[in-house]
Amino acid sequence: MTLRSARILLAKRPVGLPTEDIYAFDEVDVPSVGEGRALVRNLYLALDPAIRGWMNESKGSYMPPIGVGEPVRSGNVSQVVESRIPGIEPGQIYQTLAAWEQFSVLDARSFHGRVETEPGVPVRSAVHLFGGSGLTAYFGLFDVGRPKAGETVVVSAASGSVGSLVGQMAKNAGARAVGITGGKDKARWLVDELGFDAAIDHRSEDLRVALKAACPKGVDVYFDSVGGEILDTVLGRINVGARVALCGAIASINATAPVPGPRNYVHLIAKRGCMQGFVTIDYMQRYPEARSAIATWVREGKLRYHEDVTKGLSNAPRSFLRLFDGTHRGKLMIELSEPEGM
Repeated sequence: MTLRSARILLAKRPVGLPTEDIYAFDEVDVPSVGEGRALVRNLYLALDPAIRGWMNESKGSYMPPIGVGEPVRSGNVSQVVESRIPGIEPGQIYQTLAAWEQFSVLDARSFHGRVETEPGVPVRSAVHLFGGSGLTAYFGLFDVGRPKAGETVVVSAASGSVGSLVGQMAKNAGARAVGITGGKDKARWLVDELGFDAAIDHRSEDLRVALKAACPKGVDVYFDSVGGEILDTVLGRINVGARVALCGAIASINATAPVPGPRNYVHLIAKRGCMQGFVTIDYMQRYPEARSAIATWVREGKLRYHEDVTKGLSNAPRSFLRLFDGTHRGKLMIELSEPEGM
């Protein structure tokens, strides 16, 4: 019997916020598995801001744009069904770069590590803790931010999948962690449950005043996923030798016109600071290092996490919008299927 796969295509490029009419739904026969390729069943899809960037026509990204008429690309947790790649066997579960579809045929470059979760940690957490979110937090903080014990680390989008991990990792390194988030409940969650030293609700507080109160000795490391006014405000509080790690710019990701650059960048000159962008795939050879550290923190109870899971492929477009309206906490993902044989 021919295997069929439902999928979601990019029907047209979004202008501003990605509305549901940019997608098309179809079902196709799964192609045969050629030499050097493997067929996988996608179990979980990660909903990440990077997908919005890949939808644009611009070729300035670290990844090529998603072609119009092609399945929407995403980081997934997938189980191997058939393989003609040495070392990758049926039944095994991997982190993959695949798509919003039930089945994918992938080459070896699309496999980003076999899933070996900790006891009590669900398989889906591979797309979060041990996948893009955990790896981004780890390398952005420790390789770009380089926090030292006693320093102050500020994190924007702190209640999101990456930011919530960054703050806890900073605490594990002996630093102070201050989170910026949208909503009083989220701010309380960061402090009461995740152990941040302070949290600022930028929606109800004057950010400049609150930041001064939370960081009386200034900011040594800033991990930024937002950009815009929040980035400008934090740059005004940086210390001499501060490091700013640029993870994303969700404040302007749906902009339909060019956005102004940071106005307070001159503080980097006066404070001899460094602002550096990074992408996680540059550290692929060191993924095992990061995953080992994350596993240790989970075992020791030093890294807590939250996953916001919706079932069903058809719900991906609507759930994806929640990245931009502030209604989610932790990692957004779509569950397609549970692992077989486990």
